[in-house]
Amino acid sequence: MKRILIFLAANLLLVSAYAQTDEQYMQKAEKIHKKYLTIDTHNDTAMYLNHPDSDDWSVDKGQVSFPKMKEGGLDAAFFAIYLDQGPLRDYSRDSVFKYAMEEIRLFKEYIAKHSDEAAIAYSPKDLRKIKKEGKRAVVFALENGYGIGIDVAKVDSMYNAGCRYITLCHNYINDICDASRYPSENPYGGLSEFGEQVVKRMNELGMLVDLSHASTSTLEDVAKLSKAPLFASHSAVRALKEHPRNLTDEEIKIIASTGGVIQVATGRWCLTTIPKKDTKVKHLADHIDHIKNLVGPEHIGLGTDFDGGGGVVGLEDCSKMKNLTVELLKRGYTEKELEMFWGGNFMRVWEETIRVAEEIAKGKK
Repeated sequence: MKRILIFLAANLLLVSAYAQTDEQYMQKAEKIHKKYLTIDTHNDTAMYLNHPDSDDWSVDKGQVSFPKMKEGGLDAAFFAIYLDQGPLRDYSRDSVFKYAMEEIRLFKEYIAKHSDEAAIAYSPKDLRKIKKEGKRAVVFALENGYGIGIDVAKVDSMYNAGCRYITLCHNYINDICDASRYPSENPYGGLSEFGEQVVKRMNELGMLVDLSHASTSTLEDVAKLSKAPLFASHSAVRALKEHPRNLTDEEIKIIASTGGVIQVATGRWCLTTIPKKDTKVKHLADHIDHIKNLVGPEHIGLGTDFDGGGGVVGLEDCSKMKNLTVELLKRGYTEKELEMFWGGNFMRVWEETIRVAEEIAKGKK
């Protein structure tokens, strides 16, 4: 009996020690999120917040809100204006451009109504300032360059409206480039001639060129043409999950070779083949680990794709961001590596993209 009691007491001590260790990890995670700028480079929440009563959603909505961002220690997020791919006709192009501009206007109205919680950021400097103010930062992005049609001047319109990156395409080809999802339907072999103009203009403006959804040939063309680092706003690793939207190791290496960054998406669709209910933070961390081991910790970040298919068990919405930090701490990530992951790497790429634009303007590039 005495031996049994000793055995039970020892196991209780082990359980207690483990619980304390988890608590300590969370305490460290909270300090990291408070100290460093934390960024999610892609969600689809703006469309939902603009039209909360719509029933035209393919996934459950509501993973991002300013209170949830605050609870999760998330300082900033890129809110994408998502565009379905439509016909490549003048009327359709004009219509979708007007739609995109209206969605940006509507979301600016939403932010104005929540000015005590959030503010719009147009630059890296703005992000840092808004964090110091204790608010959440919103940055606009355009998901699918279809919205600019065949008029390169509309790149300027999107930039002036606040968009700081354009995802060149979505699942289907547009006037800019080939897409990754259906390679047999790709006509350009990468960027179109118009797409080359778009990338050059984005370089001149200091806009990030987002290669999530783009085909391998498009990525390769942009790597040759762009003077700024490459960027994928919400992608994962094809070596761990075979999916045309995921990046191959070679594509990851190309992005890293430009000084770029891969922001890892969180949906089960891109992470595993197991059921959604069994897909956890650890599976997301496996993809982050793979990129870190392949090209180094300087080239990884997070682009959740919340409200567009993102989320796993333990990271169901942005209020749970610290759970990912805990998982990475348990895997041996240092404080410096976590600073880089949560925002440092992306900020470096964004600032370099702006520097390139300044050099082009001076005639040095």
